[in-house]
Amino acid sequence: MGIENISNNKVFDGWHKQYSHHSAKLNCQMRFAIYLPPQASSSNRVPVMYWLSGLTCSDENFMQKAGALRIAALLGIAIVAPDTSPRGEGVADDRQQAYDLGLGAGFYVNATQTPWDKHYQMYDYVADELPKLIEKHFPVNAQRVISGHSMGGHGALVIALRNPTLYQSVSAFSPICNPINCAWGKKAFTAYLGADQAAWRLYDASELMAAATAKIPAMVDQGSHDDFLEGQLKPNTLLLAAKENHYPLIFNMAEGYDHSYYFISTFIEQHLRFHAQHLGLLKQLD
Repeated sequence: MGIENISNNKVFDGWHKQYSHHSAKLNCQMRFAIYLPPQASSSNRVPVMYWLSGLTCSDENFMQKAGALRIAALLGIAIVAPDTSPRGEGVADDRQQAYDLGLGAGFYVNATQTPWDKHYQMYDYVADELPKLIEKHFPVNAQRVISGHSMGGHGALVIALRNPTLYQSVSAFSPICNPINCAWGKKAFTAYLGADQAAWRLYDASELMAAATAKIPAMVDQGSHDDFLEGQLKPNTLLLAAKENHYPLIFNMAEGYDHSYYFISTFIEQHLRFHAQHLGLLKQLD
């Protein structure tokens, strides 16, 4: 579980760093970014927010565009941003080089179909391998929250809903809420998981929320002027599931906002404070 440091930048008295490592789950070299707030030290391990990015993104988008590091430094929360798919020579990609399948589009599932199954095990990587790596090498504790955007919002919700004991809370911006019924999801799930739609439901946040018995606090922000709102994201299916199952979901429809990082940067402080509340950090600041 060795790691190699790639870059270091001091920011808000903490450190943003990039690392590469060999992933046993993904069978390739991977890169992740971590922000360590100034409170983090060997004698003061801090909680972690895992951030999952969307289609075509990498570890860099959120760290550079979201404006999250100032408030993370204030609250004392580390942020870990993995890549969105396996990468490198020999890793399968879409033959037409489509943006919504293959490199940059791992959809946070464990692929079962050839040729994807050799590398595309993003669910196991995010839920298991990466946190163990982070907790071994950095001054963080076992308290975790998870968040993400679009495809990453889908991933965050799915991973939290399937592993409610591992996370104190979950949030998402513009998540793909019902991938078994949208074009992005159908394309990715058919390729990665095959034709059996029973396997698809294990990666559908609306299906999982409707069936959840163990429940953790959840928050979703969605822009009203998002071009993908009705065709791909389908938040109403998640709202219906939460209502019918009495799931503790806070849903905010943000008037006029779109799918971009302008939207995320506007509301990221509320998301970090939401997580800080459920990590018990706000009491420490009072």
